[in-house]
Amino acid sequence: MKAFVSRSYGSPLQLTDIDRPVPGDGEVLIRVRATSVQPYDWHFLRGEPYVARLMPGGPGLRKPPFAILGADVAGEVEAVGKGVTEFAPGDGVYAMPKQGGFAEYVCVPESELAPKPENLSFEEAAAVPMAANTALIALRDSARVLPGQKVLVNGASGGVGTFAVQLAKAFGARVTGVCGPRNVDMVRSIGADEVIDYTKEDFTRNGQRYDVLVDIAGSRPASACRRVMTRKGALVLVGGPAGRWLQPAGHVFATLAAGTFASQRTVMADVVRCTENRRNLTTLTELIESGEVHPVIDRSYPFEEIPAAVRYQEAGHAAGKVVIAL
Repeated sequence: MKAFVSRSYGSPLQLTDIDRPVPGDGEVLIRVRATSVQPYDWHFLRGEPYVARLMPGGPGLRKPPFAILGADVAGEVEAVGKGVTEFAPGDGVYAMPKQGGFAEYVCVPESELAPKPENLSFEEAAAVPMAANTALIALRDSARVLPGQKVLVNGASGGVGTFAVQLAKAFGARVTGVCGPRNVDMVRSIGADEVIDYTKEDFTRNGQRYDVLVDIAGSRPASACRRVMTRKGALVLVGGPAGRWLQPAGHVFATLAAGTFASQRTVMADVVRCTENRRNLTTLTELIESGEVHPVIDRSYPFEEIPAAVRYQEAGHAAGKVVIAL
């Protein structure tokens, strides 16, 4: 099969012919029909921030822990390993294997798979797993958002942000999205009750109070964010400004440490260590098929142009998700 391979930090992705994987016990071989690109991929491609190389689950110290990136996949079951009972060849599925999506085939444990939403194409389905799972963990598990609460999403126009806006609305919250001027209409169209253009207004100085603040952009200090939160509110950290040495890890850990002394809860939405991916994907499928949630796709690239897709996503201007069609 063909796959884009990365064998050292900073080296270009190389389109290579390698052996097709064989599903082991409890595994499913997926013929990849689509995948997506996200910050997780280029952090591993660059090995940045450098401090993350010392952290469990982060990039390896000297080289990438796996050669084939691609955290999301949507496709068809090609073959199943011994003990697989819930999937058969030809089934449409999607998953978040965290690696292997930049290839024509990938093996995924049955426990990580879910049936693809029937109302999505493969490209649309590939936009869902990591970004939507992150937003779901942030709102349902970390913030424990309730109907009627006021939720602010800082960074509402990106992959995670567009799902966070829709999920907060699905959970009955009143949602404010913060984004740049060119995405104001899009964020409003996916359900935000109010949209703040950060070039015109500082959401930390508008006098509003929020029960939940989902901070994806990391553009304001934690102290400023807490100023606009209710006394028992929740500040949920998803990301922050990228950097070579510390960021966004430095921003996240500094905010968590400072949160120890605040009345509001400060928590991190950690999708990488989530052990409930299949359950979460099933929940997302229900919300998608009911029409409450739908992926926002900025651009679609052919498989051969994955390096260009990674560069575009890394530039930080994508509105929604960047997907790859095979």
